[in-house]
Amino acid sequence: MVMGHAADGGSALVLFSGGQDSTTCLAWALDRFDHVETIGFDYGQRHRVELEVRPGILDALRHAFPAWAGKLGDDHLIDMAVLGQVSETSLTRGVEIAMQANGLPNTFVPGRNLLFLTFAAAVAYRRGAKHLVTGVCETDYSGYPDCRDDTMKAMQLALNLGMDTRFVIHTPLMWIDKAKTWQLTYEIGGDTLVELVRKETHTCYNGDRNHSHEWGYGCGQCPACDLRAQGWERFRFSSSDNGNV
Repeated sequence: MVMGHAADGGSALVLFSGGQDSTTCLAWALDRFDHVETIGFDYGQRHRVELEVRPGILDALRHAFPAWAGKLGDDHLIDMAVLGQVSETSLTRGVEIAMQANGLPNTFVPGRNLLFLTFAAAVAYRRGAKHLVTGVCETDYSGYPDCRDDTMKAMQLALNLGMDTRFVIHTPLMWIDKAKTWQLTYEIGGDTLVELVRKETHTCYNGDRNHSHEWGYGCGQCPACDLRAQGWERFRFSSSDNGNV
């Protein structure tokens, strides 16, 4: 059962990759706005399977939460192959995931979130959507500078100045870790939504959909799997203490 929330009204565009975080943000938006559309980006990522699971997640949300079905509008998939062409990262090249001399992992794709938000804003402008929702986070993350709260505030200002409009960038996960992200999923849609996120979404950087774990599918070795698994364990432990399971 979806926990009720006073609707904010209006239209929102959710940056929806097919992963845990963006799916949680999509549910968050569906619980708040009158009309919600989604946008994804194909930039040649090695874990392209995340794009392949997106339609199934959308269908599952419509089926599991009929109250959301009428709110969930068009899905937009943008070809961003040029980003992969100019990036030398482990997400866009067949190289091993590793730390770099600058202190960032080579999973960091420079400019990715900046470009995503710019293209999302352009689509939102055309579609008449005021709200942009993204799953960036400063808590359980790899230090990506384009996930920081300051970056989001700067992007909101730049987009509003450059398009002479009043977009609002929402970052529901900015100050919570992965365990609390699972908890937010539960608070929005109960066990039904938790199971949907666990089984249908994809986080693994290696694109592994063959190995199933308690927390979902993935290689179980990459940084994305590790974060998701650790968050799941803390969430289940906390849920047991609180009588949620």
